[in-house]
Amino acid sequence: MLEVPGFVDLQVNGYLGVDFSDAALTEADFIRVSRKLLESGCVAFQPTVITASEAVYRRNLAMIGKIIQSPEFRGRILGIHVEGPFISNQPGAVGAHNPEYVRPASVEFFKQMQEWADGTIRLLTLAAESEGAVELTRYASGTGVAVSLGHQLADGDQMAACRDAGATLLTHLGNGMPNEVNRHRNPLLAGLGVDGLTAMIIADGHHLPRELVKVIIRAKGVENTLVVSDASSLAGMPPGHYHSMGNDVVIEENGYLHNPAKKCLVGSSATIFGCVKVLCEIPDLSPEDIIRLAYTNPLRAIHADPADLRPVGQRCVWSEEKHRFERV
Repeated sequence: MLEVPGFVDLQVNGYLGVDFSDAALTEADFIRVSRKLLESGCVAFQPTVITASEAVYRRNLAMIGKIIQSPEFRGRILGIHVEGPFISNQPGAVGAHNPEYVRPASVEFFKQMQEWADGTIRLLTLAAESEGAVELTRYASGTGVAVSLGHQLADGDQMAACRDAGATLLTHLGNGMPNEVNRHRNPLLAGLGVDGLTAMIIADGHHLPRELVKVIIRAKGVENTLVVSDASSLAGMPPGHYHSMGNDVVIEENGYLHNPAKKCLVGSSATIFGCVKVLCEIPDLSPEDIIRLAYTNPLRAIHADPADLRPVGQRCVWSEEKHRFERV
C-alpha cells in the first residue's frame, strides 16, 4: 500500500481566518489553527511571515519562534519561512505584499530577524535583483537557511549569481510577477532556464494552468520541483467577500481567491492536501511523483529528515480505484 503520514507545506500564510503576519496575531490563535492544519492531511509545515513592518517582525517572529520550539510542535512545524521584505516593490512583482515595507537585501536586518525568531527562520525568499541579494544569500545559506528567489523581476544572470552564492529554490515560480511581461525575457522563463534552482509551485488549480504545471515539471524534472499551497489566512473559509493582507478580496465558489481591483491573486484558499488533489488530476503524474512533489522534495529543500517528523493520527493512502490520495 502506497502511503505517507501526510504532506509537507513550506508556504502557509495563515488558516481559518488567522493571518500569521497580522499585528494582532495571538498565541492562542496560532496554536489553534496550527493544530487544525495538521489534521488536514498536512504532516508538517512552515508558517510564512510576509513583508511587514519592523514592529510586526519583532512581535510575530518572536511569538511564532517560541511556539514552534514547544514539544507539541517539534517535528511538525519546521521553522519559519520569511517571504520578504527583500523583494521587488514593483507592481505585479510585489503581489499582495505592501510595497511600503519592502527594503533592500540586508545581512544586518536579516540577522536581527533571526534573533527575534530565536534562530527558527529556515527559509528566506528574496528578489535576486535586490541590492545586496548576493551578499545576503551567501550569508543566509552559510548559516543553513534555505534561500529562495521570488517576487522579483530578475533576469537569468541575476538568478544565477544568487544560485552561485547558495540559493537553491524559486518561490512560487510563475506567480509573484506582472500579468504582462516580455515574451522572451521574464522571470518565469529565466527561472526555468537557470539550472540548480528547484521550482516551488502553487498547484491549487488557480495560480497556474495545469498545462504550465506540466511544463515546469518537464523543464525542471520531478526531482527539482515541489508543491506549496501558499495558503492565505482565508484558506478553509467559505466563499464570500473578505479583507485580508490589506486587500479587499473575494473567494469564488470554485476557491479562486483574488483582489478584483488589483487583478491579482492573494494567496490560496487551498491546503496542501487540496493541492495534492489537483496533482492527482494530471495524468502524467504517478502517485510516486506526487509523493516526491509534496512530501520528499519539500523536506529535502529545507534540509529536513523524514525521520524527524512526528506524524500523529492520520495517513494519506493512495486509492488505485479512485486514482487519488485519501485521508484515513
